[in-house]
Amino acid sequence: MSDVIIIGAGHNGLVCAFYLARAGLKVTVLEKRDVVGGAAVTEEFFPGFRNSMASYTVSLLNPKVIADLELPRHGLKVVERKAANFLPMEGDYLLTGEGRTKDAVARFSRKDAERLDAYNDRLDAIADVLRDLVLETPPNMVEGGLFSAIPELIKSAVLGNKISKLDTTARRDLLALFSQSAGDWLDGWFESEPIKAVLGFDGIVGNFASPYAAGSAYVLLHHVFGEVNGKKGAWGHAIGGMGAITQAMAAAAREKGVEIRTGVGVSEILSQNGKANGVVTEAGERLDARLVISNLHPKLTFEKLIDPAILPPDFAERIARYRSGSGTFRMNVALSELPRFTCLPEPGDYLTAGIIMAPSLAYMDRAFIDAHRDGWSKQPIIEMLIPSLLDDSLAPAGQHVASLFCQHVQPVLSGGRSWDDHRETVADLMIDTVDKWAPGFKASVLGRVALSPLDLERKFGLVGGDIFHGALSLDQLFSARPVLGHGAYRAPLKGLYLCGAGTHPGGGVTGAPGHNAAREILADVRNRRI
Repeated sequence: MSDVIIIGAGHNGLVCAFYLARAGLKVTVLEKRDVVGGAAVTEEFFPGFRNSMASYTVSLLNPKVIADLELPRHGLKVVERKAANFLPMEGDYLLTGEGRTKDAVARFSRKDAERLDAYNDRLDAIADVLRDLVLETPPNMVEGGLFSAIPELIKSAVLGNKISKLDTTARRDLLALFSQSAGDWLDGWFESEPIKAVLGFDGIVGNFASPYAAGSAYVLLHHVFGEVNGKKGAWGHAIGGMGAITQAMAAAAREKGVEIRTGVGVSEILSQNGKANGVVTEAGERLDARLVISNLHPKLTFEKLIDPAILPPDFAERIARYRSGSGTFRMNVALSELPRFTCLPEPGDYLTAGIIMAPSLAYMDRAFIDAHRDGWSKQPIIEMLIPSLLDDSLAPAGQHVASLFCQHVQPVLSGGRSWDDHRETVADLMIDTVDKWAPGFKASVLGRVALSPLDLERKFGLVGGDIFHGALSLDQLFSARPVLGHGAYRAPLKGLYLCGAGTHPGGGVTGAPGHNAAREILADVRNRRI
């Protein structure tokens, strides 16, 4: 019998397992797939070509998690892109990155170039405060008297103290970023379309919404928390793909004694006398444990694995309403040669950047409206990365792999249609769209794998294809993630905990939910609350 069973060997489950085992608990991790990593995996998708299959770039992985698990010692190496973002346009382009952005923006607007430093400083001031909150447990709404509320009041005071360090301007900015659209926020800063498009793309990543939808400014902010090798705001590539991160995490966990069992899906979380006490696997095996921790999406945990009769009715109702679904269509492509963009045909550092094919906020807005009406945008938004330029282990010599992160498509197709019937049609559209910007791209495609929102759900447990395990909206953030009153990683069922991206601070390959959940679990073990 284990002290702890963790359901799901995605990165947060592995991080949580490491911390619990380091504290002396006997931990077993059960993974349905034959490989650990969840959505952070590297697989061969075409003979001789490997790539990150779902998550595809590094920035949000928390430095404390990297240090505590000693991930570099276990083989992780992250390299920075040689440029940040490349935005092709008709007859022109914008290339951003360290030492590049201001001069590049000045070609379109001297005023915008002069405002960049102030924009970055003000955004960084907020990001620094929120970055400190990533590894904090949110204050939790509790029932009972003052004694029960004291710990949460203390957390609230700590939170208030951190926010009090912001000056009035920053507090006003914080309010705007939590309530406004990315488009309104950026329109208030800049006049030229290229810089607004590059920055605004972060507001619709994994978010089935227009850049002018309220709340999309926070999604933009969520993507600036990260860093690569100590450089704030940078994005990078894990050598060997995203699976290198989770393989290193698994090695660190095993070193502490964690048992990781792959090919073992869970069909039920067991409980007795109001407490979780084990699981039943899909093969019918019963496994007992003192504690059960789910790294799965909240809807999968509470709607698929638990008898609904044992959940508080209001909680079950809130989970049923929990919004999960992004406009993401993910592709991995094997290429015979590098793409040549009409606006910049010769290869260069720009090909290591995030290549954003969406030249304006208005284009992104139309893409959402199109998809919302018809099922997918006829002129989609595509970010392409070519990681083989930074990592020659992914493709044969002289050939390359590309990650296509495509928006917008309906998470669930309207009119009773199935993504199984339309996947390849949309995949053709995505290839054709890249070919418009880089003629010859289509002819260079040797092989491809397309993942619709339905595929992302079936393969990785991303309900509605949601890369964040639920919308990053104000009613599903911080203390309200996934449900107000259960924002501290504890489920309504005693002995059951959550450690996935459906908890604070949300999605992205951060490791923070796993880290925070382990801290709360160990506190409960020490205080004999279990």
